[in-house]
Amino acid sequence: MTMTPIRGAFKGAEHHFPVHVYFEDTDLSGIVYHANYLRFFERARSDMLARLDIDQREAIEAGTGAYAVTQMGIEWKSPAKLGDDLLVVSRVENVRAASCFIQQAVMRSGEILCQATVTAALLSPDGRPVRQPAEWVEKFKAVLAKGEE
Repeated sequence: MTMTPIRGAFKGAEHHFPVHVYFEDTDLSGIVYHANYLRFFERARSDMLARLDIDQREAIEAGTGAYAVTQMGIEWKSPAKLGDDLLVVSRVENVRAASCFIQQAVMRSGEILCQATVTAALLSPDGRPVRQPAEWVEKFKAVLAKGEE
């Protein structure tokens, strides 16, 4: 039997990424520790890039650069708990020359537990903002277009 890691998928303009809450994600009371939502969001964004065939490792090794979160606004609405099955929904809202704006939500059975607005910029190996490769911008624009249909 071949086992493969869990992956997300696009549903129209939204990227859906499943997350199960394990003991390590929680505090002593069995509630997801607030900082772990950042990890859930990061995993979902990384998977979204992979589903768009944007290879972050290849980009780093080639000296193209890497994405870094430059700004994030986050709102916690209701706690996730040990054993919950969650869904992280990500949606690209806007793309600029060197950055992307992404809306994300952690959901349980359709209820938003936590939501974030994220700005991610492509940074060169020396930490300066650089233009995203044109083919990446086109992939983001194709996803944006699905949301306008």
